[in-house]
Amino acid sequence: MLQTDDAPAIPLWINGHAYLTMAPAFLDVCNPVSGLVLRRTPLCGAGEVQKAVEAAQSALGSWAGLSTTARAALLAAVGDALAGYANHFAKLIREETGKEAGAADAEVSEAVSLLCAAVGGDATGVVGIVGDAVSPLLGSLRLAVPALQSGATVVLKPDPRVPSVIFALAELTARCALPAGVLNIVHGAEAVVEGMRATRGVTLLHS
Repeated sequence: MLQTDDAPAIPLWINGHAYLTMAPAFLDVCNPVSGLVLRRTPLCGAGEVQKAVEAAQSALGSWAGLSTTARAALLAAVGDALAGYANHFAKLIREETGKEAGAADAEVSEAVSLLCAAVGGDATGVVGIVGDAVSPLLGSLRLAVPALQSGATVVLKPDPRVPSVIFALAELTARCALPAGVLNIVHGAEAVVEGMRATRGVTLLHS
């Protein structure tokens, strides 16, 4: 069995690139079926939240200044890329949630559809999103995509038990030329939520 010390830590994603940090603690990410430790999630705090929010704020003007058509095209490009890596993303969902293959495939498929037909909401400014462990990809995107299409920028906190699929999505956004700072990821637990709640100008949403 893989030992905890051998399991890789999942980076954050801030300002368009992977961001490594010395977190005070880590959470083991385990396959719920086998119990195997797959990787570790850094449990970050207010400092990392601030860096991510600053990146989101810096990107806000140029992102909101794009036309809705331009934003939709960039999000659709991410959706197309996600479709090309659907098997990989479904595997990440299966191994961290224990979902059946059909359910994991369906989650990825719905996420692709959401990105490729992005519909805006009423979000503005910087939106903080707290993801869940049930639908780690789709749950967060149901909030993130309308916000992004509306011109908001996003700081996303995945559930620390299922961090990988959202980080993989962030890597895809860079390949698809989504501007740096538009989507950011901070890993952690309640300290990150409190950090976002306490940061002026951040609208906090839960999936």
